[in-house]
Amino acid sequence: MKATLFDRYGGFGAVHRVVLSFYDRMLDSDIVGPYFDDVDMPALVDHQTKFISQVMGGPATYTNEVLEQLHRNLDITQEAFNEMADILESTLFDFDFAPEDVRTIMSDVRGRRQYIVSRS
Repeated sequence: MKATLFDRYGGFGAVHRVVLSFYDRMLDSDIVGPYFDDVDMPALVDHQTKFISQVMGGPATYTNEVLEQLHRNLDITQEAFNEMADILESTLFDFDFAPEDVRTIMSDVRGRRQYIVSRS
């Protein structure tokens, strides 16, 4: 059986380190940083670690419906989604993810745009 990206890159511990760095960068962004004012960051990092783990073939399960419910009232713009995706992609490269693995992860994340970006 072929190892998942989740297993190949070290499981939850490794994904957690990536997500911590990702959110440090997100908080520094003028575009997406304000979305995290008054947010319970440890809880968010935990959820995002599980989500990215799922995208990488790990055990967590977030349905698109759950993603939509969680983001519904956040007024996330296309610009903010693009900024998030760019930050995630650069974070993955900085953690020495192989280009083809970054493409796989980012394809999944970008494919969920419609469940995260506000429709208004």
